[in-house]
Amino acid sequence: NSEDVRCKCICPPYKDHSGHIYNKNVSQKDCDCLHVVEPMPVPGPDVEAYCLRCECKYEERSSVTIKVSSVILLP
Repeated sequence: NSEDVRCKCICPPYKDHSGHIYNKNVSQKDCDCLHVVEPMPVPGPDVEAYCLRCECKYEERSSVTIKVSSVILLP
């Protein structure tokens, strides 16, 4: 299920741009700032410096397991 995977990039403030968290459903190999941060908040020359500050993590979850656990744990 494509909703069970995502890439989450946490980008701190940079120059006059505030920090932001970006989420996007992409493959693990595409989990980086250039594929996830859209629209890019900085102009071309600053993209590399901006992306170096971002921390991107690939996350997977099993929504079926979460639903089954919820049904079992709820009275």
